[in-house]
Amino acid sequence: MLSSTAANLYWIGRNVERASNTASLLKATHRMWLMAGGAREWRSMAATYGVNESFGKKFPNKSVSDLLSFMALDGDNPSSILTSIRSARSNARTERNNLTVSVWEYLNDTWLALRDRIGAGIPEGEEQEFLDWVRERTSLINGALTNTLLRDEAYDFLQLGVHIERADNTARILDSKYHILLPQGETVGGHVDYYQWSEILACVNALRTYRRVYSSAIFPWRVAELLILREDLPRSLHFCLKQIDSHLVNLAGIYGSRHESHRLAGKLHGELRYGKVDDLFTTGLHEFLVEFIKRNNQLGQEIAENYLFAG
Repeated sequence: MLSSTAANLYWIGRNVERASNTASLLKATHRMWLMAGGAREWRSMAATYGVNESFGKKFPNKSVSDLLSFMALDGDNPSSILTSIRSARSNARTERNNLTVSVWEYLNDTWLALRDRIGAGIPEGEEQEFLDWVRERTSLINGALTNTLLRDEAYDFLQLGVHIERADNTARILDSKYHILLPQGETVGGHVDYYQWSEILACVNALRTYRRVYSSAIFPWRVAELLILREDLPRSLHFCLKQIDSHLVNLAGIYGSRHESHRLAGKLHGELRYGKVDDLFTTGLHEFLVEFIKRNNQLGQEIAENYLFAG
């Protein structure tokens, strides 16, 4: 497979996942803001995606409606839903021969509908409906990607993109909650607002899973254990690295060689597989998550060096 083809497929996976993640976190943040009425949640959202500076330059007043528009429909923001779907659609248009009709039609229709919204924006009072629509559309696209594609190298590159992006997003959500939304005066592992933690679990579709696994009130250390160390939760860091490691093994078999990306993925997967939640809090959850994000980015760069750039 040409490196340009592999790159297009990888970025389809990353960008569709990014759009879905952004919509989910915007929905949770908007609900928390409606409940609390403060700006802390929106500062957390901006920090999660590292857009504080670019958002402030474009919207000096930094209102809630401005940030919602910036993260949803701003074509100049590389993290916005619009930009993510536009990029995924552009990549898919190039690779239509490697995709099914269903994948292309769902993705193209989603882009056309978003494009029509650029001028109109999101009417006040319809924010939740819009974000639910985005989540439904990305679920359709992901369902088509999962259920209609051959399990070949094209699928491996798509899934590498999905899980690199998902791991990054889960780590950033956890870090922004713990480091930014933690109420003033609270100690790590102490009493924190139940509603905020419930919303974080809800935005990664893990609230009912938490209750099923732990059958108890929501505690920060158990949320961390669920979203970092559980092997069987599709949003957890452990699950994501297991998938990345597996798809890289598949590619090693196809191409007959291994690279630095295989070593990095295997090492990080092993650490999560044998990790203990007590160790995370002993060393510092924030410190762990910052280091994980750095290492996950490095892994993504190595995958690009090994497979996505022309040699």
